[in-house]
Amino acid sequence: MNQDQLKQAVARAAVEYITPMLDSDTIVGVGTGSTANYFIDYLAEKKGLFDGTVASSEASAERLQSHGIPVYDLNAVDGIRVYVDGADETNPLLQLIKGGGAALTREKIVAACSEEFVCIADESKWVEVLGNFPLPVEVIPMARSYVAREIVKLGGDPVYREDVTTDNGNVILDVHNMQIAKPLALEDALNNITGVVTNGLFAARPADILLLGTADGVKTVKSKV
Repeated sequence: MNQDQLKQAVARAAVEYITPMLDSDTIVGVGTGSTANYFIDYLAEKKGLFDGTVASSEASAERLQSHGIPVYDLNAVDGIRVYVDGADETNPLLQLIKGGGAALTREKIVAACSEEFVCIADESKWVEVLGNFPLPVEVIPMARSYVAREIVKLGGDPVYREDVTTDNGNVILDVHNMQIAKPLALEDALNNITGVVTNGLFAARPADILLLGTADGVKTVKSKV
């Protein structure tokens, strides 16, 4: 299977995985990106079985609504039963790098509010050490240069992502050339820089389950954290 087919396979597997959880009160958190888009399309087949969704981006909300799936503001729901989203990288502890689609802050909020976080990814996203994919950091615009200088002190090479504004009205710095041996420590260090909204390390709140698309089928990996 090619990469696109692997994404479709894990998206289909995710719908099958969450189906037993669905009832008239269930709220499903939905992520952002190409793999999440396939999940949305397959989730539409189950739309009569659950209450509605919370989306991590305006783009995902629009896609959900185009299928007739209700989308709620997070403040209007009591909780999220399960959150399904992709990743740019995952390590064996299911600590992730996310944010290639610039939705990292809302993704992190939805993940924090969810009972279970199901990550869906193809095998190209599996790494032993995070950092080959540039780490996104969402930054308040006026603090961009200051934050960049502070990131250099941490050993990273920040690059401004031009012509990108997040749904929150902020900018993205992509941090290159970092092998992230201690994701929890780096997540905290970056978040403690004044002007950083959050960063794309999902280490404090990793995925609970990874559905990994491989040439041999979809493999289920459980968190060891």
